[in-house]
Amino acid sequence: MVAVVLLVLMAAAVAYAARTIREEGETAQPAERVNVVRPQVAREPKALQPPKTIRGVHVTMALASIPGKLDEYLALSGLNTIQLDVKDENGEVGFVPSAVPLARQIGAAKPYYKPRPIAKRLQDRGIYLVGRVVVMEDPVLSLQRPDLAVQHRNGGRWLNHAGLGWVNPYDKRVWEYNVDIAVAAARVGFDEIQFDYVRFPSDGDMEAIVFPNKTSTPPGWVIAEFVHYATKRLKPLGVRVSADVFGLSATRDLGIGQFPKRLGRYLDAIYPMVYPSHYGPGEFNLDDPNSNPGATVAYSLRDFNRELAGTKARIVPWLQDFSWGRTYTMDDIQAQIDSSRRAKAAGYLLWNAAGIYTPGALEPARWTPN
Repeated sequence: MVAVVLLVLMAAAVAYAARTIREEGETAQPAERVNVVRPQVAREPKALQPPKTIRGVHVTMALASIPGKLDEYLALSGLNTIQLDVKDENGEVGFVPSAVPLARQIGAAKPYYKPRPIAKRLQDRGIYLVGRVVVMEDPVLSLQRPDLAVQHRNGGRWLNHAGLGWVNPYDKRVWEYNVDIAVAAARVGFDEIQFDYVRFPSDGDMEAIVFPNKTSTPPGWVIAEFVHYATKRLKPLGVRVSADVFGLSATRDLGIGQFPKRLGRYLDAIYPMVYPSHYGPGEFNLDDPNSNPGATVAYSLRDFNRELAGTKARIVPWLQDFSWGRTYTMDDIQAQIDSSRRAKAAGYLLWNAAGIYTPGALEPARWTPN
């Protein structure tokens, strides 16, 4: 009998415990449940809008690495925009993007500068930051990944006159690599991504070029499709997207795949490189375009206005602030600025590969009202 009583008591205890657990589970409040700890996601910095009239300069990654050099550019009177190399024509990336392992694997990623502090510093001062990403001329990627390179018909990499290798515009892996780098720049604070060398090769033994897995798509549509792909990936990050193009690309087909009218469908801005020293004798019926900088820029931008009419793309010309063929003065720079203003461009950027700019060339007074 004692054993029976013990069994009954044990059964009752088990039943009670089961009912208690069931009732507590049914009546538990949400606040009593275990919370799942999720990792914090870094907030994307909000991109600045471009100035109404852009007045800026080009800065290489090497110059940005020099202590105090950025301060010199920020001290330029009238400056409101800096274009900084993210990936240059040597195939190097100015910082080490953790989200682009290929850049590290091939030795392209270099610690020239820390992008996030630079971006924040410029944003705090209201300076618009444009990140330049050179696409198809890429000596590093073409050397380390020859399967992505433009090939020579006799074997091996094709090289241009300067001995630099190019990557294959038809290869979508090339697209992905470059846009991955652009995305990394957008995430750390660049306000705009500007693609350069977004074209097919233009100099070297052109007859010897072989594009692996070449498709029937004409070069002009290959480049347009790349730009479309890039904008689809970058636009959700809140940045603007633009491209540099040859100064004559709106005047005629240069055979490099650059058609401003097509690119203008997708881009926020197009930056024509209208350096007068780069135009041959007789262009625009000018005996020497280099001696007529104002007229050369005026004729070039006339053609860009025609080609980009009806698109949303702003026109911001690259103007010459360097001497080639003859010495350039402030009067030559002013002549280019005046022509840009009369063409209703959205400002201008000054180019000097050495990073030395004419004092006063960016002052707002240079851009006088019509």
